[in-house]
Amino acid sequence: MSTRSSSPELDPTSIGVDFAPLPEYKAAGDTALDFGGLLPVPLKVHEDLKSGCGGQTWPAGMVLARHMLRYHRDDMQDARMLEIGAGGGLVGLAVARGCNVKQPLYITDQLEMLELMGHNIVLNEAEGRVKAMILNWFVPHRLIFPRDDPSTHVPLLRLEQISGAIIYRGEALPEEIQEFKPDVILAADCVYFEPAFPLLLQTLKDLLALCPSATVYFCFKKRRRADMQFLKNAKKAFTVTEVVDDDRPVFSREGLFLYTFTSKEKTRPHTNAPAS
Repeated sequence: MSTRSSSPELDPTSIGVDFAPLPEYKAAGDTALDFGGLLPVPLKVHEDLKSGCGGQTWPAGMVLARHMLRYHRDDMQDARMLEIGAGGGLVGLAVARGCNVKQPLYITDQLEMLELMGHNIVLNEAEGRVKAMILNWFVPHRLIFPRDDPSTHVPLLRLEQISGAIIYRGEALPEEIQEFKPDVILAADCVYFEPAFPLLLQTLKDLLALCPSATVYFCFKKRRRADMQFLKNAKKAFTVTEVVDDDRPVFSREGLFLYTFTSKEKTRPHTNAPAS
């Protein structure tokens, strides 16, 4: 992949704290998206916030989906693809429809989003090509048990982040995902809740440990200064590369940033981006 360092005006650390406020919530309903003509048949997305904020289409998902459709339409034939924090499944469904993907594509989120992901799979007649699964990279627990009491141990919980009176724990990767060993991971708008940042980072580490040659496509919108702490920690754990995209000057002005994360041990990024 061609690399290009952040120019000062597009450096996410230079964006003000209130530069990118949260968008207004939408009423439940269906939206048709062709991503500026990149999809000849528009993608249908049902949006519904009754199960949480993931039920709405968010801007980083639009940027990541458009990037994949524009630059990776024909180089993902053999990729094993997984979307985390998928919400309604916008990015994964767009890739499944518009890119030449031969393998099943997994879209994952918390239990609350499972019904909506399944609904959107059916809405786009993507059964058999896209599969919805639960992948919890953070779970809130209000009761904190003594760590030295074996009776309180829960095998699936593998990392803790304490914030106030709540403990946030991440679950181990599902066995099916461990066997699948995804080598392309999609993540959009996953940076929104600071106590869960270490859990998200650990989940990405776990996924890259399954396949050290994997590439994470990571897009987020900077809303708070604390969001940049996640990126700083990601740079310690991974090789982080700012993605070259013709739309980058436009979406960067909106506080949106697109990166790839790869293992520092071994990388084999999927790339078809334009030269810098």
